[in-house]
Amino acid sequence: MTSSPRIGIYPGTFDPITSGHNDIIERASRLVDVLIVAIAANAGKGPLLDLAERTALVEGEVAEIAARSKRAIIKVESFSELLVHFAAARSASVIIRGLRAVSDFEFEFQMAGMNSKLNPEIETAFLMAGDGQHFVSSRFVKEIGSLGGDISRFVSPPVGAALKTAFARTGQ
Repeated sequence: MTSSPRIGIYPGTFDPITSGHNDIIERASRLVDVLIVAIAANAGKGPLLDLAERTALVEGEVAEIAARSKRAIIKVESFSELLVHFAAARSASVIIRGLRAVSDFEFEFQMAGMNSKLNPEIETAFLMAGDGQHFVSSRFVKEIGSLGGDISRFVSPPVGAALKTAFARTGQ
């Protein structure tokens, strides 16, 4: 009898994907057989990059991580429904969330509780930000980049180029 693969979901807006996200993806891929990096459409957050741009950038980052992964299959998908519905439709047993600071925990704890009430079969696992990643956030990267600051330590060259293009398009 073979067991089913353990499927995990790492959701986010990824506007843009940062070195902190990449760290969580790489570490989460060691915990499951299949990791789905799930990009939320999340128009309510007013993303700088559209869903197609974010998806392409995440796919590029994940391709490099997957090449190094010894165990997990890593996929990229977008979604616009409730996260627990998305996860259940893919037979996921765990939602993986990254935590940078104590301030992240309160929000994530509440969200995990709500998700548990909506679907108690899906667990939430928290991964602490890796060394040197505690302060990296998409919001700060966009702010620094829009003001002409150097973001090369926080995003890959393709992501940096996409942000420059987006800043020019929006007049930032």
